[in-house]
Amino acid sequence: MTPRLAPSDAIVPPREVVEIAERLEQAGHEAWCVGGAVRDALLGHPHLDWDLATSATPARVRELFGARRTIPVGAEFGTVGVLDRAGRLHEVTTFRRDVRTDGRHAEVEFGVSLDDDLARRDFTINAIAFHPLRFELRDPLGGRADLERGVVRAVGDPEARMREDRLRALRAIRFAARLDFEIDPATWRAIVDSAPHLGRLSAERVKQELEKTVEQVRVPSRAFARWRDSGAFATLVPALGSLDDGALAVVDCLAWPAHAAAEPHLRRRRLLRLVGLLLPLGGEAAGRVLGALRFSKHDTSLAATVVARAHVPGLEIERALTSREGLDDASVRRWVAAIGRLNVSLVMRVLAARWEAERARGMAAPGARAVHSLHRRLLRSAFHDPVELRDLAVDGDDLRRAGIPAGPGLGKILHALLERVVDDPTRNQPEWLAAEAVRLQREAGGDDGSRQGA
Repeated sequence: MTPRLAPSDAIVPPREVVEIAERLEQAGHEAWCVGGAVRDALLGHPHLDWDLATSATPARVRELFGARRTIPVGAEFGTVGVLDRAGRLHEVTTFRRDVRTDGRHAEVEFGVSLDDDLARRDFTINAIAFHPLRFELRDPLGGRADLERGVVRAVGDPEARMREDRLRALRAIRFAARLDFEIDPATWRAIVDSAPHLGRLSAERVKQELEKTVEQVRVPSRAFARWRDSGAFATLVPALGSLDDGALAVVDCLAWPAHAAAEPHLRRRRLLRLVGLLLPLGGEAAGRVLGALRFSKHDTSLAATVVARAHVPGLEIERALTSREGLDDASVRRWVAAIGRLNVSLVMRVLAARWEAERARGMAAPGARAVHSLHRRLLRSAFHDPVELRDLAVDGDDLRRAGIPAGPGLGKILHALLERVVDDPTRNQPEWLAAEAVRLQREAGGDDGSRQGA
């Protein structure tokens, strides 16, 4: 189904953006809304980031709006951030064209026309300008027609556009998946040809593109299938280069409630969807991938932990749910202990997504109601039962006072005590635990416990 576009006079930029344009125009400079906001307005999609292109130089923009309202976010490339009355930042960029580029950075020239500026952009659907005072649409490259056809097409020579900035290959894939568009055949061939050169991109830029994909695209597997088919994964994340459509579909099932739009929720959704993408790799490999892509140590560790625990306890949970056996309270406590109290919700969301994807493909997998019921039992256990060392009624100091010498054996005895308490929480009494610790110490031969097999 081809999109039905809004007429140009139905495009209504925020009043604050119009005021910025008015100030520039009154000073004798052109000012046009450009980029994604114009594209999305034509498609009837909401867009928060309204940016402007102008004939004014960066120095002139700063002079007009003053030091307090401007931030030189990229003045060497022609971009000055202008704060509106509400304190929201809008990028105001001088008309420019590329002089030379190395595939990562461009050297630009100012003093050109709007049409020159549009001609340096990546895709025709992003090369449409709108004049917010005259309600005039400038579309010299046929972007509106491509929007109507539902096509992502490179501006001019696709091979040249990819050479100028290798990230454009990934951006084309994201736009196509987000808008449910096709990719123009010549542009797709240029993307495939560009894939072996994507290693020139910094890890940070690849990380940002992955995050934007899992955040902005409702069905991310469409984008990631194109990463795979183009060879982008083979270059950037070889471990993901051979994932089949079924494995990729897990990411689609990790949606987030529409009301959860606050940044902490969005950050958690991004990470969970990346966990779904990395799930087939196992915990160690997932950690290596995220580390190489410069994810934070916290996110890398958390994602690797969730992937690992979705594998080992997850397989046991799947067998139990499928066979309808092993769902006794002791098994639930053991799973919580293996997963970790604070990881239960994350692991179960990932497992539920994997099973949902498998059911959609006609495979045997635990049903949604059974998974939801178990998830609730696991959460109740996680916050009511003793499932971690700190929940024990004794600690290392108590055991030393009971005659257990410090050393590796003491830690092993504590873990053995936890296993017994997970099996039967009524044992979590100081007297019983101290006596059991002494018994385990004696059973191990009375040494430091290093031979103790708990």
